[in-house]
Amino acid sequence: MSLFTRVARSRLAAWLTVVAAIVVGAAVFGLPKPDNPAPVSSTGLSVQWQSTQVERLQDQLPSNEVQPAVVVVSRADRGALTEADRATLAGASGELSRFAVGGRVSPPQVSPDGTVALVAVPLSTAGGQQAVADSVAQVRDSLAALPDGLTVEVTGAPAFTADLTKVFEGADVTLLVVTAAVVALLLLITYRSPFLWIVPLVVVAATEQLTLRAVDTIVPAVGIHLQEGAVTGIASVLVFGAATDYALLLIARYREELHREEDRFAAMRAAVRRTAEPILASGFTVVLGVLTLLLSEQETNRALAVACATGVVFAMLSALFVLPAVLVIFGRGLFWPFVPRVGGAVREGRLWGRLGAAVVRRPAPVAVLATLLLAGLALGGLGIRTGLSETGQFRVEPEAVAGAETLARAFPAGTTQPVAVLTSPSAVAAVTRAATAVPGVASARPGTAGAAVAQVDVVLTAEPGTTASDRTVEALRDAVAAVPDSAPPAAPGADAPRGALVGGTVAATYDSDEANAEDQRLILPIILLLVGAVLVLLLRGLLAPLLLVLTVIASFFASLGAAWLLFAHVLGFPALDSGVLLLAFVFLVALGVDYNIFLVTRAREDARRTGTRDGMLSALRVTGGVITSAGVLLAAVFAVLGVLPLITLTQIGIIVCIGVLLDTLLVRTVLVPALAFMLGDRFWWPGRIARGTAAAPPAASEPVTARD
Repeated sequence: MSLFTRVARSRLAAWLTVVAAIVVGAAVFGLPKPDNPAPVSSTGLSVQWQSTQVERLQDQLPSNEVQPAVVVVSRADRGALTEADRATLAGASGELSRFAVGGRVSPPQVSPDGTVALVAVPLSTAGGQQAVADSVAQVRDSLAALPDGLTVEVTGAPAFTADLTKVFEGADVTLLVVTAAVVALLLLITYRSPFLWIVPLVVVAATEQLTLRAVDTIVPAVGIHLQEGAVTGIASVLVFGAATDYALLLIARYREELHREEDRFAAMRAAVRRTAEPILASGFTVVLGVLTLLLSEQETNRALAVACATGVVFAMLSALFVLPAVLVIFGRGLFWPFVPRVGGAVREGRLWGRLGAAVVRRPAPVAVLATLLLAGLALGGLGIRTGLSETGQFRVEPEAVAGAETLARAFPAGTTQPVAVLTSPSAVAAVTRAATAVPGVASARPGTAGAAVAQVDVVLTAEPGTTASDRTVEALRDAVAAVPDSAPPAAPGADAPRGALVGGTVAATYDSDEANAEDQRLILPIILLLVGAVLVLLLRGLLAPLLLVLTVIASFFASLGAAWLLFAHVLGFPALDSGVLLLAFVFLVALGVDYNIFLVTRAREDARRTGTRDGMLSALRVTGGVITSAGVLLAAVFAVLGVLPLITLTQIGIIVCIGVLLDTLLVRTVLVPALAFMLGDRFWWPGRIARGTAAAPPAASEPVTARD
């Protein structure tokens, strides 16, 4: 077959691949969107949790789709409300009645010190989050005409729902724009070419959009409620980071092969053949890692598992099929002005070669110093606090939070979110007395009642979501469950309760924290075992996988300690959200081991020719630039989560960002090579490196390339 025929067929195959990708993408975008299943509960917790049982039993109450928005009125100077202020508020209460379910609101309540007044406006929640947000907006608009001397804030459960909906408006677009800008800038710096960066960016951006569209179909199709915002935001960032990492690895190897091959199609085939193993191993490690979240008690985590796994699969496919086809279509000129030529001068890899040479001279002291540095950073996590209060979850304080803080100055802090105790109608009085006697309870009074279920509204003295609030919920549950004949009927799908049940937003937050703790105990060991198993299969040994897993664990604790120092002393975050530890661990272990896979698979390949020490030194020189570029890019992409309004997402982004940088710049660059240099061929124990099975080394004139 002539050279012209081979080139023509290769070019045709590349174009057919691009066309096939476009057809597949169009088919995905054309998929029908199934109805989003109703969430299992407002928290996503199953019916085994009391708060979920209470939520389902409340459907039997007459006011099951009603929640009060709390209008909080105070003076701007924090002084006592005057008679004129109270008269103004009384007049406004009449105006508020047109938004209330039933057409009326209760008279204003004034705090004992006379500085704050509140009006509870019962709003319907039947239309979903957007309808609630619209109702709250109407209430706020109706209060805009109050005198300037008065501060009016709307808080309560509907207001928190409205403000959460509002802060995520446009967040997806902002996240996409900022992420794409960061990726574009880093690719431009990495390649120093005015054209090359465009190709991977377009392929990665298309992959991200395809993922989000597929997620809209797949997650509901498997029976999981898809919560927009947090789930799609994290999935978007992960796809951008993973797909760009795989692109960097492929392009670096393609550039390397272009220094050896005149035919760019042959060079790309060699590049794909050499990078397929690390990309697939890395990708499926991340897929297995995130799929462990399917074991979570939280429905949001299960949705995140499906979304992220889908995205990483698309990222692998785009890196191994679509990107190679597009690159060979454009040819060598895409690398201008640094076009790789056969026999071209060596410009790259020198820095990493010098670093490897320095480590190989004294591997033991280097390993000890690197370990001590990780341990020192991990000590920063001593005294770490978990559990954000309800008012501490936003980076920018919305009106609902400000109103809750104003209310807490003069009323019990739990006034905005009363605890709901469900019992049998005959036991209401006894349950009310038992609840009132619990330390930390400000008041308890009978609420609405149905034929078989009655509710007691309990106000706590502590702010919702705090440790004091959690202790009160625990004590309250013990106290009301002990009341004879207080058990309501069993909620659908739940076992018969032993006594009265405690739920509501405050109790649901407590249950969510407990569920997160259970998830950590279950999922963390499983993901370590899965990652270890992948490494054992990939490296065909035991010692190297064990050491790599241990370095990733050390990196996680170091990043957590460093992040906590930043949160506590710079950003002023009061605590970590209880769900952050699990998600940060899953992403860091799954993503952090990627760079070790990229390095060690290349070291194993080269070790067949030169031995473990020289093979690791060669791998460090060859992969140093691309892995560093990939790590810095992935860290920057996760840091972009900080543009979203929730502290939880900011914390996940910063912890993963620090962890990836540590994996890239310390663990992979220094610690793992030092361990390999110390152990030599024992690094692969009990496997062995068969010498002479690799391809012949490149000629002296053919450089081994990587970015500095």
